[in-house]
Amino acid sequence: MQTEKVVDHIVNWLKDYATNAKMNGFVIGISGGIDSAVTSTLCAKTGLPLLCLEMPIRQAPSQVSRALNHIDWLKNNFDKVTMTKVSLTPVFDSLITSLPQVENEEDRFMSLANTRARLRMTTLYYFAALEKLLVAGTGNKVEDFGVGFYTKYGDGGVDLSPIADLLKTEVYTIAKYLGINKEIIDAAPTDGLWGDDRTDEDQIGASYPELEWAMKMNNNGKTFDDFKGRDLEVFKIYKRYNNANKHKMDPIPVCIIPNELM
Repeated sequence: MQTEKVVDHIVNWLKDYATNAKMNGFVIGISGGIDSAVTSTLCAKTGLPLLCLEMPIRQAPSQVSRALNHIDWLKNNFDKVTMTKVSLTPVFDSLITSLPQVENEEDRFMSLANTRARLRMTTLYYFAALEKLLVAGTGNKVEDFGVGFYTKYGDGGVDLSPIADLLKTEVYTIAKYLGINKEIIDAAPTDGLWGDDRTDEDQIGASYPELEWAMKMNNNGKTFDDFKGRDLEVFKIYKRYNNANKHKMDPIPVCIIPNELM
């Protein structure tokens, strides 16, 4: 990858898109993770206003500190970066008390995890409408188009996706080129939806380099019969997530009314 040229291409693409859309700049949620750090830096490099939102919901302290440190770094290096902190914990807790209990607590935990992402999306669009900003997405290629590891209408609800054609390993390469804080580069990837430090690999069962390999093998037409051992295990994990999350990656189904019924 020609890192410098890729960075310039994304920055120019972002600036052109915002200018053509007659929007003032960008708003992005800063999680303390690598994807939001890289995306926010690329947005800042356009020279357009960038509003960074820090939106903790019972967040692990390490995630909050990394997010705040990154925002400080952005503000020290770019002129038009501002920051707003919105504590969504009271909103989340209030919502929980308003919802009925369910028999299967595991289903409830998963639903509430996704609710966190959707509360953040709603908050991002509140500020976007106020200040005429575009909501910048932070999804990468293997998450968005491989395993669908994101929340539908949560972190998947955005106006544009600057890094969605980059693999996770390529995002790390760009992060090092941009000078992103080492604590973010070294931190294990996490979606931050559980209020603890569980990692993406803990949830998925495979690392991002492994998932990228499986994505490539799948695109090359490989099947389960082509692998054994850990390779087979990883390929099965990838296929399971890819199949289960097609509803996120495919267009919304539309019921077409036959002409003879109209």
